[in-house]
Amino acid sequence: MDKRKSFLAILLIGFGILLFFGQGINFLTLVALLFLILGVYKIRQGEDTRTGYVLLVVGSGLILLEHLMLVVAIVLISLGLFYAKVKKMLPRGDHIQKQNFIAGVHWDRDPWNLRSISMWHVFGEHDIDLSLAIAEERENIIMFQGVVGDMDLVISDDYGVEIEAFVMFGQIEFGPDKETGMVNRLYWRSPNYEAQDKKVKIMISYLVGDIDIRLS
Repeated sequence: MDKRKSFLAILLIGFGILLFFGQGINFLTLVALLFLILGVYKIRQGEDTRTGYVLLVVGSGLILLEHLMLVVAIVLISLGLFYAKVKKMLPRGDHIQKQNFIAGVHWDRDPWNLRSISMWHVFGEHDIDLSLAIAEERENIIMFQGVVGDMDLVISDDYGVEIEAFVMFGQIEFGPDKETGMVNRLYWRSPNYEAQDKKVKIMISYLVGDIDIRLS
């Protein structure tokens, strides 16, 4: 099973790169990307979400019409990298693995079971509150990876938390600190990490994303 996943990851990445470099990026594509970024920004602001969704639809439509193969290439590369990362971080395979075109997680309303899970999607919206989590194991790994993602994450003192986050285009907000633009990275480990009985490592990676992390 591991060899099959490894081969699939290499195949997807390779095929995606071939498609990617076979396409050109023109002015219309840049305009479409601008629409997508503005759409995510407006939705995150919460004041004019309707306009934000319209911008996302327009931007996605322009890219699909102008560069269908480019979109396919990006999706394949992202999915291939996901399989490769899952194999590296969760080699035993005793975890939940999900792939969806559109995914929505709302773990901020009721108590939820915390266990190792990896999720990939083209579009994702996630609200997670660790203070409501009930851990099944002493150490868990949560992976979220995809093309476009919007995540609100609330960290709890009940767990030792380690976070690795990456956004190619968009922003990462952690408490009072905010990084906006291109190639944004965050690494953080809670001060009480080693002393805690229950630990969780959270890995987030998006091509276009808006990540908001807060302490409870």
